[in-house]
Amino acid sequence: MAKVSIDQDWIELSKEAEGKIKLEGDIVDYDLIRVSKKQFHLLLDSKSYRIEVLNKKKDGSLELRVNGREIESRLSYRIEQLLKSMGMETGKKIHKELRAPMPGLVLDVMVSPGQEVTEGDDLIILEAMKMENSLKAPQSGTIESVNVNKQDKVDKNQVLVSYQ
Repeated sequence: MAKVSIDQDWIELSKEAEGKIKLEGDIVDYDLIRVSKKQFHLLLDSKSYRIEVLNKKKDGSLELRVNGREIESRLSYRIEQLLKSMGMETGKKIHKELRAPMPGLVLDVMVSPGQEVTEGDDLIILEAMKMENSLKAPQSGTIESVNVNKQDKVDKNQVLVSYQ
């Protein structure tokens, strides 16, 4: 399931079967055809929509022209909603700390205070629910402090690493 915002109003939708989606609880027929790189034709519940992608923003939102009307739209997938409920949000923010997304056991710490990291670098390996999870740097920066050691048990939202 996903949620899509259209000019700040959120609508729930999910694909049910080939040519069918659940839209706000109702199952409706749809057909989407790509006309060109940035233009689409959508047939939704016997209604026709011409869609043109005007701009794709860095935050993932889209500026669209639908049947001549300009709108802003953003798609929020279930994983994004799950991360938000766990205290981890997507999007570019300046983070001062990395928190544990779930309780677990620290298997490895790959950074030390003063170390420069790049967005996406592995910082900590956390074992949770018998799975190893690589916690990555949400941004580039300098590590101020590392608040855990190997074999430490951590709680959800516990601060693991702080940035300068």
